Amino acid sequence: MIDILFLGTGCMQPTKTRNHSGILLTYGKENILMDCGEGIQRQMRVAGVKPAKITTLLISHWHGDHVFGIPGLMSSMGADKSDATLRIFGPPGTKKFLEHMLQGFAAKDIIKHTVVEVKKGAFWETEEFVLEAQPLKHSVLCVGYSFIEKEKRKIDMAAAEKIGLRGPILGELQRGEDVVFNGKKIKSRDVTYVVAGKKVSYIADTVVCEGAEKLAKNADLLISEGTHLDDIKEKAGKYMHLTVKEAALIASEHNAKKLVITHLSQRYKSVAEIVEEARAHFDEAIVAEDFLRISV
Repeated sequence: MIDILFLGTGCMQPTKTRNHSGILLTYGKENILMDCGEGIQRQMRVAGVKPAKITTLLISHWHGDHVFGIPGLMSSMGADKSDATLRIFGPPGTKKFLEHMLQGFAAKDIIKHTVVEVKKGAFWETEEFVLEAQPLKHSVLCVGYSFIEKEKRKIDMAAAEKIGLRGPILGELQRGEDVVFNGKKIKSRDVTYVVAGKKVSYIADTVVCEGAEKLAKNADLLISEGTHLDDIKEKAGKYMHLTVKEAALIASEHNAKKLVITHLSQRYKSVAEIVEEARAHFDEAIVAEDFLRISV
């Protein structure tokens, strides 16, 4: 199960109901924070998430509303005496930006961390999932991210019980290994089946571009900015943001299963017209609110 918690769904300026950008993806023991705007660690406390639990930070770009919360988060994580190392990934320039950020105050208790700059393609892999980046087109270097769960082989319990299989031998079969049971060879494919992994993608600030389309392709859950409604498309384009309509069309045209619109301009006091515009072009669209939780 992949769990998503929206910690901040606003745009350049926070409002009474929308914090700066921050989205937490939880998968087993992995807690992957996508962007870390101002106030995100407080949002985590409200949501019952301990900062020290964060394992990975994915930075889309270095505009303030996506990164102002990083020093505070890293300080809190270090103060919690975590012996872990925080993995930080971001676009080219991330190492320098983070170094300058931590030099801007009397830094104390900063958690141990590694920093890797990413551009395109897979950059982190475990036995269970892969993280990929795609370049986006914004006013500064920006990347979007996909979390791609690997396929899993599961035991067909009815078939296994019919043969009398049980115990550790099931684990061997689940790993795709053929076994010998009661003198007879049992092929893994005869008593197991494969479940496809899920894909969750995050499109941060951008205009329509190839990278955004690749992130959206076949996503089980697409999280995308939709800063403005299409009636002010010219303004959105000037500041290099997607409109709600554009985000919905990206989802629709590239076979995404579900779309969540985030990064909303503070000009919108109600989400009703945002939902209406999104669903006019993609039925499976919703608008995020702070503390919204979704599982895929």
